Amino acid sequence: MTRRLQVILLLAFGLIWFSNLEYRKLVNPDEGRYAEIPREMVASGDWTTPRLNDIKYFEKPALQYWATATAYTVFGEHQWTARLWSALTGFLGVLMVLFAGRRLFGAETGWNAALVLGSSLLWVLIAHVNTLDMGVSFFLAAAVCAFVLAQHDDADAHARRNWMLAAWAALALAVLSKGLIGLVLPGAALALYILIERDWRLARRLHLVPGLSLFLVITVPWFVAVSLENPEFARFFFIHEHFERFLTRAHGRYQPLYYFIPVLLGGMLPWTSILVDALARAWQRDTGRHFQTRRFLLAWAAVVFVFFSVSSSKLVSYILPLFPALALLLGARLTRIGPRALAWHTLPAALAGIALLALMPGIARYASREVPAELFQQYAVWLTAAALLLIAAAAAGAWLALRRLSAVALAVLAFAGLAFAQLVLSGHESLASANSAYYVAQKIKSELKPAMPFYSVNTYDQSLQFYLQRSTTMVVYQDELGFGIAQEPQKFIASFDLFEHTWNAEREALALMSPDAYEMFRAKGLPMRLVARDTRRFIVARHPVSKP
Repeated sequence: MTRRLQVILLLAFGLIWFSNLEYRKLVNPDEGRYAEIPREMVASGDWTTPRLNDIKYFEKPALQYWATATAYTVFGEHQWTARLWSALTGFLGVLMVLFAGRRLFGAETGWNAALVLGSSLLWVLIAHVNTLDMGVSFFLAAAVCAFVLAQHDDADAHARRNWMLAAWAALALAVLSKGLIGLVLPGAALALYILIERDWRLARRLHLVPGLSLFLVITVPWFVAVSLENPEFARFFFIHEHFERFLTRAHGRYQPLYYFIPVLLGGMLPWTSILVDALARAWQRDTGRHFQTRRFLLAWAAVVFVFFSVSSSKLVSYILPLFPALALLLGARLTRIGPRALAWHTLPAALAGIALLALMPGIARYASREVPAELFQQYAVWLTAAALLLIAAAAAGAWLALRRLSAVALAVLAFAGLAFAQLVLSGHESLASANSAYYVAQKIKSELKPAMPFYSVNTYDQSLQFYLQRSTTMVVYQDELGFGIAQEPQKFIASFDLFEHTWNAEREALALMSPDAYEMFRAKGLPMRLVARDTRRFIVARHPVSKP
């Protein structure tokens, strides 16, 4: 491909990448949570102590909150600004592997690696959802890329120093994104590589003194500032959120040891079979090279995969940091695959599309009281279109490969993979009336006055506060807000009896209730008027007090 055509394709890729950030409503729980914390930072002016629903929230560091709060300040509080940091860091990750692949393995590998990463299903999905995983994955991958560029045999002393400082800075930003994994995982990968390669002198090339100094300059100020304002922060953040989360099942996210195997294979679509081929060959030594780049990338991927596999807390997105390294390995392998082999490698993508089509007639089985069958049937239209696109692209890719148009075949597969993921995401808006508080929030805005008390009774809706642009008073329900409530108990109503007494004393008030709580208080004759409801939420208003 010519450089001009590559630029045109990158621009088209960027347009598709950022096209639907505003289209979808924020869904619970993560998108609502990570949209609301920075909104409260902007509203309060306090960018040191993160708060969720006006309650201290210390589960994660503040970098993404700051980035999103900045986007709110500059562009306003919208769904797309809430998702902008994830989408931007995901897109930068694609450009990063393009650059690193060119420098490490050649121009063709860089281009192939960018195509792979930019269309891998899990990378695209997480880049368009407002969570913390994409930001930390980007910075960890940036640190790995900077490190291998520093250690590359062609790097001179000046380049090695600069790349190592860039790696240390990226590690610091990873720590500020999601905590100590930003240091633990790269350290474990480095140790594993040194042990395997017996390259003990590598430790001398890390520029430890200036690098660690830069790391501390970036990370320490916020940790010190938040600890001075909140003495309880350090124990909760460093012990509970790291060691207890990893070693215990306290967060209810336990999955079997093999959990991430299907996640990885499915998340790499449409490149799954090429992944298996590339991993089988990645351990081969690069003859004539002292630093074995491919082996280090493989060691990094293995450490991330094993670390989260043995953890007692697992979520699909946890292994995302290994995807850029795998994209580089796949990009290098794709330069050596012949046309016939490439045609065969399109088969798993076609099979995945066929399997998705086969699931559509029975999609209603996933319905529940909260998410009715008709919503899934609407979603099925989008998923069917996505499946047909994937099948057609796989067939086109195979045909193009057999005609020795491999570069075009790879571009077709990549754009189809990106479009497939975007259709899956956009179609998820069909479920928004059950999974987002947007619609119920619109129904009650006319009832809500600026100073009116608002209670969350035996439930908490992560996205409601963002759409109402205000917090609520928690009643009985604590869950992830339990630690913050313990620090500020005056902001919490601990029992239904106390809530009932408080409610009866109000002249005007609103309350969000779980279905069970609503039925209980309706049976007790609590003075309330139903304002809005959906499958998950009941919102009631306090009857105005009549004077005799």
